[in-house]
Amino acid sequence: MTDGDNNGTIVSGMTSKVEKLIAAMTANPTGVRYEDLCKVCDFHFGEARQRGSSHRIYRTGVASTPLVNIQRGAAGKAKPYQVRQVLKAIADKEG
Repeated sequence: MTDGDNNGTIVSGMTSKVEKLIAAMTANPTGVRYEDLCKVCDFHFGEARQRGSSHRIYRTGVASTPLVNIQRGAAGKAKPYQVRQVLKAIADKEG
């Protein structure tokens, strides 16, 4: 196996995991772990513009939602309105 093949497998595996997370987020935006929302944002928008505080800010590259600000909610969950905002930004970016 070459490095190129391995990288393709890693990206394919990551895409599959992110797709499953997005499906779960769509089905239940109130039950999303903050860490899972961070993974989805990192995958779709790249590294956070700000991190290390209680917030992460991502540039989406989408005119309708240029920035997404996410923060940890109660019990390590993401805030539902922020999950919906991320889902909208991803849909706008892809469509």
